Amino acid sequence: MQKGGAWNMAVKTANVNSRMNLDVKQQAESILDRLGIPRSVAIDMYYRQIIAHNGIPFSLTLPTSVPARDEMTTTQFDRMMATGLQQAKEDDSFDVDEVFGELEG
Repeated sequence: MQKGGAWNMAVKTANVNSRMNLDVKQQAESILDRLGIPRSVAIDMYYRQIIAHNGIPFSLTLPTSVPARDEMTTTQFDRMMATGLQQAKEDDSFDVDEVFGELEG
């Protein structure tokens, strides 16, 4: 937008705070670094896409089933296994007896 012959840039005054899995944050920021996009710019871009789409700018669906190993690429399988390992290291798990109790209930 132009105002009085000069470009009027919006002043950024709002903060966004969130907590997330450290591994997800590190992987995403590594990609952003390679792209040369600061984290704040990526978040701003995402918010602008939410506005432009009047919703989340990608499909949110659940798979009908968990894919079998032979249906996954090596990268997909390795990522799934790394996630599981990280969750185990962080003790981000559920007691097996409680899980089966809920399934049976």
